[in-house]
Amino acid sequence: MVTSTLADSPFESPPSKVTLTHGFGSQAFDNSVATARTCYSSRIISTEEVAKDEKARELRDRIARETYAAGHHTTLQHATFQFAIERVSRQALWSFLHAHPFYNSEQVSQRYVEVKPGNVVVPRLPAREAATYAAAVEESAACYQALIELLTPKVSAEFSRIFPGRARQPEKWALAIKKRAQEVARYVLPIGTFAHLYHTVSGLTLHRYHRLCQQLDVPTETLLLVKAMVAEVNRADPLYFEHIEDPLPLEQTLEHRCLAELGRLRVGGTAARAYLREFDAGLGPYRSKLVDYKANAIASVAQGARDVVGATRLELPDEAAVERLLSPKLNPYLGEALVLTTVSKLTRALAHAHYTFRKKLSHTADSQDQRHRMTPASRPVLQTHFVPGEVDAVVPELIEAVPEAYDQYRQCLEGTWKAIGRLLEAKVPEEMALYLLPNAFPIRFHESGDLLNLHHKWVHRLCYTAQEEIWRASVEETLQLRQVHPALARHIAAPCTVRKEAGLSPFCPEGPRYCGVPVWKLDVPEYRRLI
Repeated sequence: MVTSTLADSPFESPPSKVTLTHGFGSQAFDNSVATARTCYSSRIISTEEVAKDEKARELRDRIARETYAAGHHTTLQHATFQFAIERVSRQALWSFLHAHPFYNSEQVSQRYVEVKPGNVVVPRLPAREAATYAAAVEESAACYQALIELLTPKVSAEFSRIFPGRARQPEKWALAIKKRAQEVARYVLPIGTFAHLYHTVSGLTLHRYHRLCQQLDVPTETLLLVKAMVAEVNRADPLYFEHIEDPLPLEQTLEHRCLAELGRLRVGGTAARAYLREFDAGLGPYRSKLVDYKANAIASVAQGARDVVGATRLELPDEAAVERLLSPKLNPYLGEALVLTTVSKLTRALAHAHYTFRKKLSHTADSQDQRHRMTPASRPVLQTHFVPGEVDAVVPELIEAVPEAYDQYRQCLEGTWKAIGRLLEAKVPEEMALYLLPNAFPIRFHESGDLLNLHHKWVHRLCYTAQEEIWRASVEETLQLRQVHPALARHIAAPCTVRKEAGLSPFCPEGPRYCGVPVWKLDVPEYRRLI
């Protein structure tokens, strides 16, 4: 295990700490060539064989050069690297590390782990602007603590209503109640708040990271972060990145060029305001609105099932085919804890139904929504959605239910917008000033997916323990699916309902995390929750 830290940084806060915890070690490069040679060999070529002598190494180096130049990059995917990353901003996670499908992360949760004061990225700024930035960070931290206190009585009352037996032992459940309060209080925390995580990618993804690490929204932080990741691998195998390409300059990235042509490189009120009005008018009262779908989805899914088993329409009509795939009584895979639907030949027929939603979630909710990597979205360059002086934030329903908390919330957000405005007026780069944006800042985007992967997402996010905004969006999406394709939506419900239909017990798979509500007795239109 080796650790690297980049000392030269444009931040006053410590740079990201990157540790390569597991990987292919010194054989990563040799393995990539061994896999390439195996494609054209009558036997498996071993990693050791490609470097056994000078002649083998000459062949290895030539193959590596040629396959990389020709774009035959699957050989680079076999080497996988796991990093422990500390002091990376939530904004960098959302904008870069988690904004693509080819990774795995396990990160600290702000829902369950209390955020300590000062745990935030601090840019290197002139004294006056540094004081403005520090004051805004301190105010958000104080508001976070104040909201926890203000929300706790309401959470406690709701908790006791759901679990009346637990009210007799309040001290036993005090921490659980506090976590529910801090889950909502975190909406005022800056998106520059630090996180720590395990992050695993293939060597090919790391090559791509390096090539595009200087892109909006956080080109400075991501450049330093990716350089540290590459340095870690180079310590283990100096040959692996021998052919690595230089990062594209920010000005050459597609997004930067487009914004330059539109005259939108700097934060501006008029253009952004027009976009926000147009988007929100199209969204209407929804958090997530169905805006496009395949009209013949039911027939396509059914025909896909018939193709798998070689059945005629007479043998397996559309309705029977759909039931075979989506009814937990007929499809035992749906009750499995493992997600088997992408491996099963029959359930892959669900990929023929496809849906697109116009969505608006807070930054903190979308940071979880994007972890559903097989339902991709067109997420924004965040600075293009910001209007100075106009507070734009998602308000959680729990905060709306507590007037004192709502007043505190609005006051804090107004202070944040004023601080960002002062920084931008002083010509602080948007990248640095917008680290102060709160978790509550709305992400407006379009998201698409096929029923195969949306089904997995919806079932898990309809659980009452899911993040509240994503839960509400999933309820809306499921009900809209019922309107256009009722046969496909009939069995989509919370995990406990699916398990009940599958004949599994206990119905709730969460064990001690049971929400306290027998959701399996409810239909989706009846779903209600506050915490």
